[in-house]
Amino acid sequence: MATIYEVSKAAGVSLATVSRVMNGNTKVSDKTRDKVLSAMAELGYKPNAIAQSLASNRSNSVGLLVSELHGSFFGDMMSTIETTLRNAGKHAIIAAGHSDAEKEQQAIEFLLDRRCDALIVHAEAVSDEYLIELSKRDIELVIVNRHIPELAERCFYTDNELGGYLATKAALNAGHKQVAYISGPLFKLDAKQRLAGHKKALAEQGIDFKPSLFFEGGYHETDGSAALNHIIASGVDFTALVCANDEMASGAMTAAREAGIKVPSELSIVGFDDVLFAKYLYPKLTTIDNPIRKMGEAAARWVLKHVYKDKKQPEVDNLFPPTLITRDSVSALKR
Repeated sequence: MATIYEVSKAAGVSLATVSRVMNGNTKVSDKTRDKVLSAMAELGYKPNAIAQSLASNRSNSVGLLVSELHGSFFGDMMSTIETTLRNAGKHAIIAAGHSDAEKEQQAIEFLLDRRCDALIVHAEAVSDEYLIELSKRDIELVIVNRHIPELAERCFYTDNELGGYLATKAALNAGHKQVAYISGPLFKLDAKQRLAGHKKALAEQGIDFKPSLFFEGGYHETDGSAALNHIIASGVDFTALVCANDEMASGAMTAAREAGIKVPSELSIVGFDDVLFAKYLYPKLTTIDNPIRKMGEAAARWVLKHVYKDKKQPEVDNLFPPTLITRDSVSALKR
């Protein structure tokens, strides 16, 4: 097995230069880095990860906390972050918090025990105060899909209230006045904010928010089906339905078909997130682009720039505004 000394001799550089290349030090020129990498490839040299970690005081790994492991939303976020880090020679270690404060804290401690160089956190249950205190520990902390004023430069988020407003406006602009709403679980901040945006859009049109046209779901497809059936059973007329995410919108569309309700001619439906399957539903789902991929990439690039001192990384935005994606699931109200 080749040694670092043989790599040094083959590349015609010092041991220190080989070490800098292996540890991703940006002070090495591209020409020198290429010479070292070529020598390593020719000799079949494999750096010892543990030795690298001890020498550089870096594990070259980033802890990633997500709320759940299933679903297109979290899949998009994890995939984007992992790819961005891997392209820079870093690795993601993933743990799930399952939207429970104790489990989120346990997952964070697990990642800290793995000597991660930074944490990228999508946390829904722990308090702002907990995350502020965590940021004071000997770890770089970045937060996705949440805004904490005290940690503003480390937060990458969207305006969920604006997103909820735009979703309901899409129905109102099509002439609908009786608009039902399926929210996410209201202990989650994004669900509260989207509901606030829905209420704001109604109020602007002088329309009262009706509890009979409201259902609190859990962001899952089955919640969308249950919600639509519940609202139908209430006997209150409605011609449009706004859902706080695309999974629930998908479930509601299935329930509508089973009930013999045609979408969109008899019921218009709006989702939220613009996950991959939204454009493959029938009809194609009108929804809100929740730019989680851009947020995840920005968080990863912030880590590469500020933790690993990669000067090639661009400056990144913190706020990613939501936008309406108009497709086929909303039609003008027939008068």
